[in-house]
Amino acid sequence: MLKGAHRLHLLGAGGVPGSPRRVMGLDFPNPVGLAAGLDKNGDYIDALAALGFGFIEVGTVTPRPQPGNPRPRLFRLPEARAIINRMGFNNNGVDYLLARVRQARYRGVLGINIGKNADTPVERAADDYLIGLRKVYTAASYVTVNISSPNTANLRSLQEGAALTALLGRLKQEQQPLAVKIAPDLGAEAVAEMAAVICESGIDAVIATNTTLAREAVAQLPHGGETGGLSGAPLTRRATEVVSELHAVLRDTVPIIAAGGIMDGADALAKLRAGASLVQVYSGLIYRGPALVREVAATLAQAK
Repeated sequence: MLKGAHRLHLLGAGGVPGSPRRVMGLDFPNPVGLAAGLDKNGDYIDALAALGFGFIEVGTVTPRPQPGNPRPRLFRLPEARAIINRMGFNNNGVDYLLARVRQARYRGVLGINIGKNADTPVERAADDYLIGLRKVYTAASYVTVNISSPNTANLRSLQEGAALTALLGRLKQEQQPLAVKIAPDLGAEAVAEMAAVICESGIDAVIATNTTLAREAVAQLPHGGETGGLSGAPLTRRATEVVSELHAVLRDTVPIIAAGGIMDGADALAKLRAGASLVQVYSGLIYRGPALVREVAATLAQAK
């Protein structure tokens, strides 16, 4: 429907205020981005850009096409304004995504989010990330390393100590700007340790956060017990806490892109006050529609 509306010229970014920011050496017309996961294959870049986003992140994309996890794998929990997904990096592969990026007319800031194939052993994960990075870096404004999805077996182990240092070290030799996306299901001490590694590795930005495995807020709701990552309003508070914990270590040396539970302008403003430089939305867009982009952009423009 979005693509059809764009083709009929029914979309427009009118009413989305500009609020330029310079982050990672890139110029963003406004600080409101689309988080990875909605457009995994880059099929809707131009239509999404027409909604007024300051930047768009596509993916997660893997070196080879893969179907993802068995269906059903996506569940709405409207009472909690939440979504649970266990998609499992379903995508058409990096070569397909690159073809779609080349066909798009969009010339704004474009992030490409890369991951490993499900059948690649975690011990060889760096090989998959290097394949993805080397293929996409000329097409991307920045590249995000996704090591925090809960839906690929053992993927989150790459966030730990020596594994994280080794992975980021290999990738950073190849290309910049490079961002890393982390999980919300880490204690403050673990977040601080990750922040230190990110800083030492010369990573250009950190995205906080991915979806959560926590279920306290939705356990009694229909579908609340489904496995996968929970996003939306139940994630708002914890995601903001992680931004604050990261900023306590990073200060202003590494910019933070905040994602997780941004359902209105106030949520986005709280992320910036916690230390973020930019924000990304996904589940909020599902529940609020395109008006959320305008609202968040306006709120952050007024607060600048």
